Amino acid sequence: MTHFPIIIIGGGPIGMACALEAQRAGIAYAVIEKGCLVNSLYNYPVNMTFFSTSERLEIGGVPFVSNNAKPTRPEALEYYRRVATSHQLNIHLYEEVREIKKQGTRHKKQDEGFIIKTNKQEYSTANVIIATGFYDIPYLLNVPGEELPKVTHYYKEPHSYAFQKVLVVGAQNSAVDAALETWRKGADVTMVIRGEDIGQRVKYWVRPDIVNRIKEGSIKAYYHSSIAAIRPHEADIQTPEGIITLANDRVIALTGYQPNLDFLKNAGIGLSDDEVRKPAYDEETHETNVHGIFLAGVICGGMNTHRLFIENSREHAVKIINTICNRT
Repeated sequence: MTHFPIIIIGGGPIGMACALEAQRAGIAYAVIEKGCLVNSLYNYPVNMTFFSTSERLEIGGVPFVSNNAKPTRPEALEYYRRVATSHQLNIHLYEEVREIKKQGTRHKKQDEGFIIKTNKQEYSTANVIIATGFYDIPYLLNVPGEELPKVTHYYKEPHSYAFQKVLVVGAQNSAVDAALETWRKGADVTMVIRGEDIGQRVKYWVRPDIVNRIKEGSIKAYYHSSIAAIRPHEADIQTPEGIITLANDRVIALTGYQPNLDFLKNAGIGLSDDEVRKPAYDEETHETNVHGIFLAGVICGGMNTHRLFIENSREHAVKIINTICNRT
């Protein structure tokens, strides 16, 4: 069994920020990531442009220089690769944490700590930092036909949708990007929107584009509507006027994602009883109700995934490592 004083679960920007702070403090650590480096960013659309400026995506004081004020996904991937390489971060990729188990009792210092079980090996540690983000579990439509191969909850790039009849479900940034990009590659695009309008959080330089494309009829949109059923060559949409059936080749359901809160619960971390299910942790130290387990990044918000971003989560790393240092 391998021992590290700190185990960081999640190799995204905030997990990397925690690693950088641990490294500065001279504390040995390992980052365990179930996918590739910054796996969530990798799964973003290929042509995505960030809302944030490059300096607000920086971690560990490493400069992020981009060609434009708003960096792109490829630039972000290159930046975080460069950070990992230049600082020789100890990151274990494609390794999934299956269980966090308390080790012994806490009556004696040598008994403190946890056993971390992954799909590859076991680790022992005194401190666990969970920085797992929220991009792994999509909100499902829960309609007949959702399991068909033509349905996806992730959008990467537009080429494969050319000349297809495409339904895009959702009205936030990912859905708007998918609708515009696939339409520009020749797709016949229809948006299915639960609310009355395109989301107000859509990037300010993109929102007028989608609004105008809908207004002119280039992209069709059904408001106050939802998918009722999906079949191999068509789909039913529940609209205010009743069910309509459209010929359909592909469905891109971009209705949002949620964090794996059951993982926290199984580790003994308390969750609020309301719909937010906010984890129990100290805002100053970011330590949870389980002594020695800390939370960093968007996972701190529970189901409220729009409160925390890279730019306002970077400070979590400093608070956590300072807390750990003060105990050693």
